[in-house]
Amino acid sequence: MLEFLQQELDRLREQGLLTTIRTISSPQGAYFVADGRRVLNLCSNNYLGLANHPELVAAARRAVERFGVGPGAVRSIAGTMSLHLELEDKLAAFKEAEATSSLQSGFAANLAVIPLLVGEGDVIFSDELNHASIIDGCRLSRARIVRYPHCDPAGLEACMEETLREAGEGTRRLVITDGVFSMDGDVAPLPALVEVARRHGAMVMVDDAHGEGVLGDHGRGAVHHFGLTGQVEVEVGTLSKAFGVVGGYVSGPRVLADFLRQRGRPFIFSSALTPADTAAAIAAVDLLAGDDSLVRRLWDNTRYFKEEMRRLGFDLGRSQTPITPVMIGEAPKAQECSRLLFERGIFAQAIGFPTVPRGQARIRVMISAVHSREDLDFALERFEEVGKELGII
Repeated sequence: MLEFLQQELDRLREQGLLTTIRTISSPQGAYFVADGRRVLNLCSNNYLGLANHPELVAAARRAVERFGVGPGAVRSIAGTMSLHLELEDKLAAFKEAEATSSLQSGFAANLAVIPLLVGEGDVIFSDELNHASIIDGCRLSRARIVRYPHCDPAGLEACMEETLREAGEGTRRLVITDGVFSMDGDVAPLPALVEVARRHGAMVMVDDAHGEGVLGDHGRGAVHHFGLTGQVEVEVGTLSKAFGVVGGYVSGPRVLADFLRQRGRPFIFSSALTPADTAAAIAAVDLLAGDDSLVRRLWDNTRYFKEEMRRLGFDLGRSQTPITPVMIGEAPKAQECSRLLFERGIFAQAIGFPTVPRGQARIRVMISAVHSREDLDFALERFEEVGKELGII
C-alpha cells in the first residue's frame, strides 16, 4: 500500500531534491562531528554558541537533579512547574512585554496563537515568504488568508484595501510577518507594515525566531530593533536558535497569555518543556540580558565573512543578517556544492524546493559568535575552491 512513497523518494532523488540528513555525534560548536567526520559547522542556528555553553549545561543538570527529567503532564493539568513560570517572567522582562507563555517549540507557538486571534469570517494578511509554521497556523484558524508581496508595505496596503472593501464591521484583521526571514536573511520593514495595519484596523503579529539574539539591544529582536516595543500585539519566539535550547513562546499583553493558557491547543493538549530545557533557557535569557558581547561578536563575524564572500564573487542574495544564502540556482548543483564542501571539512547544507522556489537553490551559511577568524578564513578558502570547480564564481 505504501509503494507510492518509494516512487516519490526516487523522484526527489532524480530531481536533486532529496535532502541528505547527516548524523551529529558531538556537541554543537564551531566544529562538530557529522557522519564520523570533524567538520566546520556552518549550518546550525546556534547563533551565539549557547547550545553547549557551560552555564546552560550546569543549569540543566541542576534542574534534572531537583525536578527530574519530565513534566509528567500537560501544563493545564499538572505539568506547570515553578521553572516554567520563572522562564515566562524572565522572557517577558527581556522582551519588555506584559507576559509570555512558553510552549514546546516556535512551531507550536504559531499553531497555538493564530487560531486564538482570528477565525472563520476573519482575514489574515500574511507575507508570501512566511515560515511554514505560520502558514499552518493560518490554515488551522479557518480565516481567509491573503498573501501580500514579500516585505512590501505598498503591496500590503493594496491587498488590504481590496480585501476589506466588502468586509463586515466585526471582521478581525491580522497582519503576520517573520521578523527575519530564515532562507534569505532579510528583515521585514516593520515600521511601515505596522503603519499600514493601523490604518486598516488590523492587529500585527511578528514571528521573530531569527531576530532574537541577533537584532535589537542585547538581542531583544526585530521589534525592539525598530523601536516598536508595545506597538506590536503579538511576538512569537523560539528558544532553539540564539538561546541554544528548545521551545517557543508567545509574548504580548497579559490577556493574550491568559487566554492562550485556556484555549491554546498545543498548550493544553501537549506536555510542557522538560525541566532541563526550561532551566537551560532561563540561564540563556539571564546571560543574554546581562552581556551583549556575544551579539557583537556575531555581527563582527558576519560582516567579515560576507564582505570576503562578495569579494570572491559569490551572490549572497538580499541578506541583512548572519543568515548568509550562497545562491547557486539549480538544486542538483547546490547538492553537489554541499557534498564537495563536506569532503573538504565544511558542513553547509543545500536548500532547495519546496523550502525555497525552484531555480533559487542555495547553500545557507549560518554564522556564529563561536567562529574564530581562522575558522572563517578556512571556510572562505574552501568556498573559493569549490566555487571555481563548479563554475559558481
